[in-house]
Amino acid sequence: MFSNIFPNFGKGRILKKEMLENLRDFPRDFFDIYFKEYSNGIIGGTDIHIGGNNITVKSGIIKHHGRIYMLTGQHEFPYYNTNKEVVIKVKFLGDSSEGDFSTYKTKIFIDDVIEKSDDELELGRFKLREGAILRSVYTDFYDFATEFNTVNIINAEYSGYSKSTLSPEILRYFSRIVLKHNSENIYDVSFAMHCISENEVTRDMILYYIANRLKMEYKDYTNLQIYKHLTTIVKEIESGIKRVESRPNRPNRIIVD
Repeated sequence: MFSNIFPNFGKGRILKKEMLENLRDFPRDFFDIYFKEYSNGIIGGTDIHIGGNNITVKSGIIKHHGRIYMLTGQHEFPYYNTNKEVVIKVKFLGDSSEGDFSTYKTKIFIDDVIEKSDDELELGRFKLREGAILRSVYTDFYDFATEFNTVNIINAEYSGYSKSTLSPEILRYFSRIVLKHNSENIYDVSFAMHCISENEVTRDMILYYIANRLKMEYKDYTNLQIYKHLTTIVKEIESGIKRVESRPNRPNRIIVD
């Protein structure tokens, strides 16, 4: 049976173990139930900001192997010139017992190994030239894929229902372009309205949108492939030139009864 139980604290009442256990378990149970079917990845927050020579990861929630991790403040660390692609990663360090608490710790670091291991999660990547300054603000939709001096969040793993999904920032940017240019395509409008109104857009919805919109076969594309297909749609919308569907050449026939 459903219930909502909260301990009554008041003057003269005896503080019982069960009352403290209720405070401990309620938020943990809520997260575990609500996000039970969600994949590994970023659930919310963890935005990357650049200030001076430092990267700041804002507060957020991530999931890894069924466990929820929270960053309640923000984490700041220096970046450096690389002239090659590096990845901003979260590494999961396992559990440790510290006094009255069991703690599951992580660390955020810059790694020149592009591939991530099973105990790592990607937040973004960049390739910084000597003497350049890193940035995390995008001027247009194509800027998300700028090769140098820009934080690239295309491959960041966002938690979604049963499968990881694409960054909400990329999807909202795409949606604003669709709505700003008054696309007449029903798939564009429906997809854009969903992306604007929802915090998380499932991977299946994105893949079905691309397949129907571009008249392509449904496939489980990578994040980068999804972004490239969305870029194709943006170019079409911004140019005002509709795609011409390729049809097989067939001889004209007149059927006489």
